[in-house]
Parts: sequence; C-alpha cells; structure tokens
Amino acid sequence: MIVKTLLAAIVAGLISGVFTTAAQELRVTPLILHAEEFEGEAPAAPNQPSGQQPAATDHQHSLNDASPFGTMLATLSPITPAYAHEHEGGHEEGGVMFGMSRFSGTLLANLVTGAGFSLLLAGVSLVIGYPITIQNGALWGAFGWLAVHLLPAIGLPPELPGFPAAELGDRQTWWAATVLLSAVGLYLVALRREVIAKISGLALIAAPHAYGAPQPLDISSNVPAVLGAEFAVAALATTLAFWLVLGVVSGFINERFVKPG
Repeated sequence: MIVKTLLAAIVAGLISGVFTTAAQELRVTPLILHAEEFEGEAPAAPNQPSGQQPAATDHQHSLNDASPFGTMLATLSPITPAYAHEHEGGHEEGGVMFGMSRFSGTLLANLVTGAGFSLLLAGVSLVIGYPITIQNGALWGAFGWLAVHLLPAIGLPPELPGFPAAELGDRQTWWAATVLLSAVGLYLVALRREVIAKISGLALIAAPHAYGAPQPLDISSNVPAVLGAEFAVAALATTLAFWLVLGVVSGFINERFVKPG
C-alpha cells in the first residue's frame, strides 16, 4: 500500500513538472529573459553625472551560484527555471545544467521538483492519516502553495535577475523557517478543532513575518519595478497552477490505482 502510494506520488509529480514547464515557457521565462537585458547595466549613483555608470556588480539573489544548500533550495521551487545565461550557441560553456539548454535544464529541474513535492505531500498525508482524494486534492494543493510559496512571498517575493537581495544565507534560513512554521500552522488551523490549536496555528503563521524577512541595504536596481511586480504575479500564479494540478492528479491516481477495493 505504501509502495503504491509513493509510486503514485512520483507519477503525479512528473506530470505536474511537465505541466509547470509549459506554463513557465508561456509566461515566466519571457520575463526572466527580458530582465536579463538589464543585467549588464548598473543604476547610476544619485550624484553621478549622466552617462557615467559604476562598474556592474554581481547580483546576490541567484541561487544557482550559491552553496550546495542554496542549489538545493533553488531546485525546491517549481518556478525556478535555469537562470544561467545563454549565448548564441544555445548555452554557455558547461551549460545551464550539465551542458543542457535552458529549456532542458528547466524541464529536468521541474520533474525532480514535482516528484519531490509530490512525495512530501504523500508522506504528510500518510503521517496525519488524511488521504489525498479527488474531492480534496485541490485543497491539498492550495495548502501546499500557501505554505511553500504565498506565505514566504509576503516577506521574500519572487525576484528577477538583477534585483537587489539580502545575504543569501539569511534568506535561506528565513525561507526554510517560514515554510516549516506555515505548514504546521495551516495544519493546526485547518485540521484541528480545538480553539487553542487554531490560535496557535495562526501565531505560527504570523511569527516569521513579525520577526521580519531579511532585506537588502541597497534597493537600487536597473530592472524596472513594474517588471519585477509582473514577474512576482506570474511566478505565484504558475506555482498555484502547479500545486492544484499536483493535488488533483494525486487524488485521481490514488483513487484509481491505489485505493484498496
């Protein structure tokens, strides 16, 4: 039974990964490519004469240039395509991911991410004894999106290349703590009947935001703010679609192939 559930979760995750890749190609990736056009430039200092630009600096937000832990966190996000730059030949030396093109690297990352999140979702459902079905699959997906994407995005919204960001380790720690506290808080609010449990859940959800997400000291950027806002909306919409598809497909597979009798 458990083996069937885990295999079903992997299949559902792979299906969701393919869907997410298609959704990203339609909306998210074009915004990333547009933002990369501004990366070679740097915003002029307030008192600097027009036409003189300081040397461009490396943007801090890229999880692809981070430690192994940072790379793992980058892979966790379904809206994180391979952000490395491509040149005329289709990819840089060494490639976006193991010598693959941007699209191939994004697809592989999304397949791994989809399977990973699906296994996590299945594991949680087994632990708390609340199976994923067709009827509640969308709800499972919505709660997954809230915990992993929307609630953390209140403090750390999705960022385009070239946007300023706080120190990477601080953001990783805050994000991981927010996801964990949000997941536990949502469980207490949604599935526990005791009033004290619901109050505790709300407190856990609010705690990381009361503490505050790490923010950069310098917020200047050459990337238009409206482009960043458009990307944040597109990224969150894409991840919502990913989680809803994951929940519904997981519920369908569970009832069609896993549910006994």
